[in-house]
Amino acid sequence: MWLKYLLVFASAMVVDIVPLPLPPAFVIMIFLQIEFKLNVWIVIIVGVAGSILGRYILTLYIPKIAGRIFNPAKNEDVQFLGKKLKEKGWKSQVAIITYSLLPLPTTPLFIAGGMAKMKPYLIIPAFFVGKFISDTIAVLVGKYAAENSTAIFEGAISWKSISGLILGLLLVAALLFIDWRAWLQNKKFKLNFRIWR
Repeated sequence: MWLKYLLVFASAMVVDIVPLPLPPAFVIMIFLQIEFKLNVWIVIIVGVAGSILGRYILTLYIPKIAGRIFNPAKNEDVQFLGKKLKEKGWKSQVAIITYSLLPLPTTPLFIAGGMAKMKPYLIIPAFFVGKFISDTIAVLVGKYAAENSTAIFEGAISWKSISGLILGLLLVAALLFIDWRAWLQNKKFKLNFRIWR
């Protein structure tokens, strides 16, 4: 039985290590909880722990990849954005919790934090709070839906899942192509598509 919980942990971790907006970890948690009839609270705890570890690893390796993929100007731009986040103190923590509660991919948040070389302890605690609350709600709602409907997977490809993917890609594109320094220092909106090395 514990191997199935290990699968929940590993699946949530892998989904949140990848720097692309994939389906959220709670979708896998719901599926595995239903498929193997696992204890919902253990699934939530183990799945959130896997997600946290995945996002932590993402923040550690993304600066190394970013330095090889993006030009120095784009890396400096995102590092400047990270410095602004650090300056906000408790306000940035509230923003991270709020963002984690929303049904938006958190991948752009961790890509920005990693590229900005922010210490994971500046992001992870607030992310944990938001992630635990939002995943608990999602898994409990998924469990309820599974117990009360045989058509749980009919909506797997819906306008919500497609719009979530598109929104996630747009957020990553905004992070990469907006000149954040021009925006934050001079209030000028500029796009820069010459970010690759």
